[in-house]
Amino acid sequence: MDVSRIREDFPTLKKGDHVYLDSACQSLKPESVIESMLLYYREYPACGGRSVHSMATKVSMKIDGAREKIAKFFSSKDPNEFVFTKNCTESLNMVAKGIKLRKGDVIVTGDAEHNSNHIPWVDLMETAGIKRRFAKTSLKGEFDIEEFKRTMDRSVKIVSISHTSNVTGVTVPLKDIVEIAHDHGALVLADGAQAAPHVPVDLLNLDVDFYAASGHKMLGPSGVGILYGKMELLKELHPLISGGGTVGLATYDSIKLSPPPERFEAGLLNYSGIIGMGAAVDYLQRIGMKNIHEHEKHLQKVLQKEISDLDISTVGPEDPDERGGVFSFNIKGLESHDVAMMLDAKGIMIRSGMHCAHPFFVSRNIHGCARASMYLYNNDEEMKKFADSLRKVIETFA
Repeated sequence: MDVSRIREDFPTLKKGDHVYLDSACQSLKPESVIESMLLYYREYPACGGRSVHSMATKVSMKIDGAREKIAKFFSSKDPNEFVFTKNCTESLNMVAKGIKLRKGDVIVTGDAEHNSNHIPWVDLMETAGIKRRFAKTSLKGEFDIEEFKRTMDRSVKIVSISHTSNVTGVTVPLKDIVEIAHDHGALVLADGAQAAPHVPVDLLNLDVDFYAASGHKMLGPSGVGILYGKMELLKELHPLISGGGTVGLATYDSIKLSPPPERFEAGLLNYSGIIGMGAAVDYLQRIGMKNIHEHEKHLQKVLQKEISDLDISTVGPEDPDERGGVFSFNIKGLESHDVAMMLDAKGIMIRSGMHCAHPFFVSRNIHGCARASMYLYNNDEEMKKFADSLRKVIETFA
């Protein structure tokens, strides 16, 4: 994997000598994605699926093409099992609010979920009377399959779990989770926001029932999300939003819903964003997801070596191979926001706080953490620069 060549594709990296280590929040965009979006606005800025003129037809064909590319990226055979949303949060809500849970139904989640996979279930506990169980992880956030098994019985209707944690970088054994859940008659919804950009995801092999992801974390534009669902389940899922584009025919007192995925895509879509998403998965497939995963593990090892003499508390596994592209940490005596601002003054861009995973931090009595997250365009030199800047912060302020 030629990282120096890859970096040439990202216009943001050509400006200045800053180090961008916030890709778990939002990735940078390659020129091919930006150009594909601009081309829509320059040459065929029409509505897809409505008008029949040539410009509108081209939009429809581009949207269909993007859906096919995304299905291929996730090793799925049916593009119609992929719904376009505005982000992973909407995708997760679409399932949580659409599967018709009843009072007393049990759902199981991890204990380190992003708020996108936490708040909707809290809402349903209050409004629908569902019950919730947590598959407890270790203090460092490592997943325990035996603990997960103990949460399962025939009362569980759905397991909703992050494929990869945005705090610790831990990737759960999703295939094993799916098998156990199915043995108990439960469905599985996976939050793939942090996994889809970094590791190969074969949905047919995983046999997961629903899978959610966000384009803006995987080189695509903001405002585009993906929801995968098995077709027989999508047909039973109640739409979160109703309106134009979702019905075959509407009368004054009745509607006939369109088949999936159209029934879930109410109103005008983010056409340029979806086209950009198609270009993003093209780019990722050219690089190869296995190559990206191995590169991130390499960067973690480089970083681990560079900071081995520093007094830093890791939030997450100590083993760099288990952290994916995420390195979360704290420095004794300094608030995470202070660390982030001091690093920013040195040209290092990271994130700080609770990272929308509040229960994880509250349950462990941690007030947040600094998080550096790397991706395919980061290199060894940047890891060393990050480590050197950390060393100066500790020497000066800690």
